[in-house]
Amino acid sequence: MNIQTLAVHAGHQAEPAAEEPIHPVAPAIVLSSTFQRNADGSYPGGYLYSQINNPNRAALESTIARLEGGSEGIAFASGSAAMMAVLQSLRPGDHVLAPLAMYYGSRTMLGAIFQQWGLHTTFAPMDDLEQVRAAITPATRLVITETPSNPTLRITDLRQVASIAHAAGALVLCDNTWGTPILQRPIELGVDLVLHSTTKYLGGHSDLTGGCIVAAPKLNEGSRLTESIRQCQVVGGAVPSPFDCWLLLRSIPTLPLRVRAQSAGAAAVAGFLQDHPAVEAVHYPGLPSHPGHQIAASQMELFGGMLSFQVAGHRAEAMAVAAHTKLFTRATSLGGVESLIEHRASVEPPNSGTPESLLRLSIGLEHPDDLIADLEQALACLP
Repeated sequence: MNIQTLAVHAGHQAEPAAEEPIHPVAPAIVLSSTFQRNADGSYPGGYLYSQINNPNRAALESTIARLEGGSEGIAFASGSAAMMAVLQSLRPGDHVLAPLAMYYGSRTMLGAIFQQWGLHTTFAPMDDLEQVRAAITPATRLVITETPSNPTLRITDLRQVASIAHAAGALVLCDNTWGTPILQRPIELGVDLVLHSTTKYLGGHSDLTGGCIVAAPKLNEGSRLTESIRQCQVVGGAVPSPFDCWLLLRSIPTLPLRVRAQSAGAAAVAGFLQDHPAVEAVHYPGLPSHPGHQIAASQMELFGGMLSFQVAGHRAEAMAVAAHTKLFTRATSLGGVESLIEHRASVEPPNSGTPESLLRLSIGLEHPDDLIADLEQALACLP
């Protein structure tokens, strides 16, 4: 089944029983926190308590797993909660190899929280395979990848990194939030776990927060790792609400159309920016000049709706450009239908490594010509 068709139909319930009085096309929202037991003590449908399981969450987990080609999905209240559950499933003394270029929240989690818990982390450039090989140790249990990376859009060769990690007995996690299952299929490239901040493209409307982990079929449902991640979900209680699950299931049918349109818009904007005299650098893997272009082309259908660029100057100049935009909204996050612009260094911790001249763009569904005109007039504010 084509993924565009799968996105429409995967979240629908099974054919309703003939005796049911109504057959709604849209799934119902089950807001109950608890579920009544039968007289014999059993639970109809297997539902006990919404922290443990809920029909809307079960449908969402199954849908995202099918989109990614995985065997099991585990949904969380945020992408950060999903990452934390994976790390909590490791043991003190284990070693994690993580990318230098990654979402600062995940980097902070590894350094500030799990270091004192006894997890050892090495940060390495994932686009340098020799450094990846050199950083692997006998204690390495997990290799984290994020491609394209936030906010500089570095590209990781998922096939090669998976091969290196598996040869050392380690598993590979890919944060596929920016790639989405529409543009990039990490499990097909050898990855063991896929992470999403469902707040972003899967939600797509800037009105919810959520996260999800998808396990590859080779891990087998019920493996120690997936059992441990599920235990962190249930016992820790960082679960999405039934309504947020319903909102995600409402949004996923349009995911293929939204992402492909946003990718086309981003490609047009990147092409404009690379030729602008006030722009020093454009970070977008769809540009042939991008150092990861060929690898991205080999593992992505399109190059995504995210890009960043560096203006001529420093922090003040970047802030001025963002302030002069009229269509772009100055806000964090990404993946919504509206285009966003953000000065990343000002929201990240000190010494994050993000250039002060960098602006990150999340391209929405506006016409690319209008977005380009907006950026053109904003860049005109620079001397």
